[in-house]
Amino acid sequence: MKLYFAPNTRAVRSAWLMFELGLDFELARFDKLGDPAMRAPEFLAISPNGRVPVLEDGEVRIFESAAIAEYLVARHGGGRLVPAASSPVFPDYLQWLHYGEGMIMGPMNNYVVETILLKPERRSEEHATRALRLMTRTVQAVDTHMEGRAYLAGAFTAADTITGHACLMCERFGVDYSDMPHLKAYVDRLKERPALQKALAL
Repeated sequence: MKLYFAPNTRAVRSAWLMFELGLDFELARFDKLGDPAMRAPEFLAISPNGRVPVLEDGEVRIFESAAIAEYLVARHGGGRLVPAASSPVFPDYLQWLHYGEGMIMGPMNNYVVETILLKPERRSEEHATRALRLMTRTVQAVDTHMEGRAYLAGAFTAADTITGHACLMCERFGVDYSDMPHLKAYVDRLKERPALQKALAL
C-alpha cells in the first residue's frame, strides 16, 4: 500500500489508522499543504483535487479520508477498530465516523483559508471569527457525547481517527476547550496513543 501524505493535513488520519492496524505502507510525502508538487499533472492524475490523503492498494485508489478509513477497516482490519453491525454502538460509530468531515471540517476549512492560505490583504477577520465560532459549536456536541465515555463508540475505533483528529485540529487552531472538560480529556487521551504520535512525526 502507498499513502500520499503531507504533515498537518487529513492524511495524518490515514497514517494514524494504518499505524493502529499495524499495516505496512510506503509513504509518498509532500512538504506541506499547498506544496506546488500537488499541482503537478502527475499528481493531479492521481488526486483530481490536488489534495492528500490518497491511498493506493494494488488497483484500488481512494482520495477521501473517511472513505479510506472505512476501506482500511473493511479490507485490512480483520474485525478490528470497527464494531459489528449488530452492536448497539454501531450507530454511534457511523455517526462519529462521518461527523468530523460533515460538521467540523467545513468551518475549519474556512478558518484556515482566512488565517493561513489567503494573502494578508485578502483576509477577513469577521469571516475568521465566524468560522472559529462555528468550529466551537460543532465540537460542543462532541463534548456532550463524551461524558462518561473513553472514546466515541466506547472502545477506540476508526471513528476516533476522523472526528478525533478534527477535534485535535480545532484545539490547535485555538478553539477554547476550558468549558468542555469531556472533550479536553478525550483529546488528551488521543494524544497519548503511540500510533498518533508516530503519524504526527512523519
